[in-house]
Amino acid sequence: MPTSAFDPNAAAACDGIYGLPHTREEAEFVVVPVPFDATTSYRDGARHAPAAILEATYQIDLYDLDFGRPWQRGIHLLDVARGPARRIARWNAEARRLAEPILDAGGRIAGRPRLERALARVNRLCGGMNLLVEQTVRGILEQGKTAIVLGGDHSTPFGAIAAYAARHPGLGVLHVDAHADLRLAYEGFTWSHASIMRNVVSRLGGPRGVAALVQVGIRDFGEDELTEIRRPKLKTEARISTFFDGELAAARGRGKSWAALARSILARLPRRVYVSVDIDGLDPKLCPDTGTPVPGGLEFADLTELLRAVVRSGRRIVGCDLNEVAPNRAARREDWGGDWNANVGARVLYKLIGAVAASRGGGVRA
Repeated sequence: MPTSAFDPNAAAACDGIYGLPHTREEAEFVVVPVPFDATTSYRDGARHAPAAILEATYQIDLYDLDFGRPWQRGIHLLDVARGPARRIARWNAEARRLAEPILDAGGRIAGRPRLERALARVNRLCGGMNLLVEQTVRGILEQGKTAIVLGGDHSTPFGAIAAYAARHPGLGVLHVDAHADLRLAYEGFTWSHASIMRNVVSRLGGPRGVAALVQVGIRDFGEDELTEIRRPKLKTEARISTFFDGELAAARGRGKSWAALARSILARLPRRVYVSVDIDGLDPKLCPDTGTPVPGGLEFADLTELLRAVVRSGRRIVGCDLNEVAPNRAARREDWGGDWNANVGARVLYKLIGAVAASRGGGVRA
């Protein structure tokens, strides 16, 4: 279907994401599917998110009250079954098989040569995934487009953040999550989903990379992670500012508005921002099958208002990712239609794209 003939008010008539007809060449936003969940430590399934969310996007109305018509900028999803996604899916199948007995042992594998070799192989496969994602994102950025990672578990956007930090030195990462993700090689996995932000601040942190990490909704973390959050940072390191879910709830209970809290959150960010969303940062009623659900969390409207606040502040959102959307296990794998997790994920993704577009001009609607 020619773009000129596209009717945004009609039912989805083509198989592009959100029923859009945009080719990669036409689109400003290129969504990179990363079907990888090798180190998920509680329950897996996020590898199915790209396919399930694609199915759910066909039911999303394209006019957004907050951000207008982001679809007009062009949105294209790379093939979820071919190209980089196919290679990543193959690596994930091997890595997941090797990781299972390590996860069952809680990572305590010292003196067990077979598992030690398996761990080394999983770490290499995860490193390969990171490199492929980084190369794919760099290629998209070099074309003047915006790359958006759609995981997979929360380990998947490291390569994308690396590519964006190289292009935008001094970048700030706005991290919405139930978990701090600051664990050091969790259960032995260097690139664990629970270590993504530890890897970001330790490997990419500093004024020439990621200058600030601002976390929102955190409510599940280890004592070592809390120590890392509170540890004074050198000028060459990324600053970490964590807004714990319980403290945010307490502030609201004292009468502080979410809009005021959002301004406090954004005050810790530089002018250029990358947004990383783990769906479990939301209340688990919105994402019941995510890999590691935790009571509490943001409402959908809270996340939307936070994105609106970023745009209103004049900051530019350079890129984003969405992770940990795991479809219900009872859903038919050949047809993900009707899955609640994917429905919410598709809507969060559209809000993210809308916020990126609005931050580049046009602002937000009143």
